[in-house]
Amino acid sequence: MKIALASDHAGFDYKERAKAYLVTKGHDVVDYGAMNAERSDYPDFGHKAAEGMLRGEAERGVFVCGSGTGIAIVANRHNGIRAVDAMTEEMARLARQHNDVNVLALGERIIAWEEAENIIDVFLATPFEGGRHLARVKKIDQK
Repeated sequence: MKIALASDHAGFDYKERAKAYLVTKGHDVVDYGAMNAERSDYPDFGHKAAEGMLRGEAERGVFVCGSGTGIAIVANRHNGIRAVDAMTEEMARLARQHNDVNVLALGERIIAWEEAENIIDVFLATPFEGGRHLARVKKIDQK
């Protein structure tokens, strides 16, 4: 799977760890920045990565900031992107199954890296259930 990565300075370390981790799992990654840990703004990189996904450059995304919340908000401003700020494996599982989320937002200041790896694994492995959830997902994007 091709995965878009994005972060600000507060999520840079986890973005870099996620990049290495995903490559070891056989995924291709597209890194939209930040490219270093110098102060930066999550909207700059979150918008770039979401736009890249909408152009078909990646199927899913892992976006990281300090809390995960800001970069998830940015991603969700784009029709066709559904991001979840998942702090547990169960949140990631349910968001994939019921909401067909395509972006996982992580908070580097909130969760330990070992838990982030587990959440990433669940996010990538869990299919969308469709069925009764499909009609709801179709109602999300505003025209």
